[in-house]
Order: sequence, then C-alpha cells, then structure tokens
Amino acid sequence: MRTSSLFTPPPDMSDAMRRSRRHMLARTGLAWLIMMQVMMLAFPGYLRHGARAADAQRSLEQAIVLMNWLSLVLCVPLVLYCAWPVWRGAWRSLSRGRIGMDVPVALGILAAFIPSVSATWRDAGEVYFDSVSMFVAFLLTARFLELCARQAVDEHPAADAALLRLADRLAFWFVCIQILLAAAVGWFWWQTWPDQAVAVMVALLVMSCPCALSMSVPAALAARRAAVLRDRAGQPDGRRADARVDAGPSPLADRATRRIARQNLLGSLVWHVLMTPLAAFGWVQPWLAAITMLVSSLAVAANAWRLTRVAGPEAGAMAAEPA
Repeated sequence: MRTSSLFTPPPDMSDAMRRSRRHMLARTGLAWLIMMQVMMLAFPGYLRHGARAADAQRSLEQAIVLMNWLSLVLCVPLVLYCAWPVWRGAWRSLSRGRIGMDVPVALGILAAFIPSVSATWRDAGEVYFDSVSMFVAFLLTARFLELCARQAVDEHPAADAALLRLADRLAFWFVCIQILLAAAVGWFWWQTWPDQAVAVMVALLVMSCPCALSMSVPAALAARRAAVLRDRAGQPDGRRADARVDAGPSPLADRATRRIARQNLLGSLVWHVLMTPLAAFGWVQPWLAAITMLVSSLAVAANAWRLTRVAGPEAGAMAAEPA
C-alpha cells in the first residue's frame, strides 16, 4: 500500500473532485511559468534609478517600456484564466450579499493590475506586474494545497464540523476587517504620499487573503486521516486494521488533531497581526506580502504534517502536551 500524506486523494474520489483538482493544478502551473517570465522582464526596472551615462539611461528606459508591454501581454491570461476561480468566487459572494474570502483577493489583483496597465499605456508611473504574477502564483499554490486537504477529509465528526465552522467564521471577520483597514490606510497614503498609496493598499489586500486560516483545520484533519491510513498499512491483519479505520480515530488522535488545528489558527492570526502594521507603514512591498502569504500557508501544512509522523504512544504523548 502506498504511503498516505496530507494530500492523498480519497479512495472514493468523484469525477468532479478529480476534475477540480486537475484544473487547479493546470492553472497553478501556468501561473508559475508566467511569474518566472514576468520576474525576468521586470529586472530592467529595478536598475532604473542607478547612476549611468545619458545614452545608457535612454537605452534602459526604452528596454523598460518594451519589458512592461511584454509583461502586460503575459499577465492578461494570468488574470483572466489562472485567476478565474478568484473572480468566480468573488462574484458568487457579492451576488449573495456577502463578503467572501475571494473578494479581497480580487480587489488586490485589480488594485495592482489596473494601475500597471494605465502606467504602461501612458509610459508613466510604477508597474506591479511582478507583484501580480507572484500573488496569483502563490495564491493558487496555497489554494491547491487547501483543495487537496479538503478533498482528503471524507467525513467530519460533529466536533470537526464545529472546528471548521469556527475557522470559516474567523476568516470571514478577518476579511471584513482587512478590507476596511486597507481602504482607510490607502486613503491616508493617497492624501499624504500618493506615489506609495497603491503599493501600500495592494500589500494590505494581498495579506488579507486568509489562505492559512482557511486551510488550518482541513490540513489537520487530512493529516489525521493520513496517520490512520498509515497505521492501517502497518497492521498484519488487514481485516482488523480496516475495522480500526471504520471505527474512526482514537480520542487521543482527536485531541492531537484539535491541538494542531488550534496552533494553526493561532499562528495564522499572529502572523497577520504582526505583518499588517508593517504593511500599513509602507515597510512591506506587494511582492514581499505575496511571499509571506505563501510561507504562512506552507507553515500550516508543515505543522499539520507532524500528525502523520507520530503513531500509537507518540500520538498520545503529543495529545497530552499542554495546548
């Protein structure tokens, strides 16, 4: 039997689930390819403010104009195709009169992409195509991990369902607060330093994506399932092992899972609380906000992975540790 992980597809995976995973993987892979190309095209812009001869500066400016147009061409399929789940989710939330998790993400993409298109067309101002491509690529990576974790969890006991609802509720209120904060801080920067207002607001909107919060509980539940399947694979009597899995995880495993889930939720909130003031003061660029967003999601997955590395008495000891 193959080794189970957090993201192992469930044995009864439906065609719709398989299709959803395949499409998300295709969008994520294309987004990474576009991001690598856009980052290379953005390199001349990083050299714009260096000291050089007038002829060299004119040549550099011409190269920057060409690179910006190429980046724009590459970012169009990124925004329209790769980020399509974001637009669909945001429209679905707004049509129901709600503020879902995709709304701030859509606002962040638009806040960076539209000014970049305008600056490229007018040949004046800053462009953020590199930040847009990084944000979409890292966002889809985190969403792919979350999708796999949710699909890996077949059934939730009552306590698990309550924990999932708690995570979703925290993510909802966090999104609402972050949108209001981004609008207020963006307005303040627009009144005091207009050149930096877009970058600050985009960084705040990027960090308002609750990817780590959303996958905190599903990742822990998926890790518990992987640990149970691994324990079953190590049983000499397959029938007894199957009976153990059908009976569900032990109370000790449930305690360990809830402990990891609480750690993920708390860690995600602390990360946002620490990073938000830095972004509000203009100390976090949009590309750095995108990197930290991905790192926080990977940290949640890595912490949940600990559940798959313990079994038997070790799982009991982990559950017995103070929360």
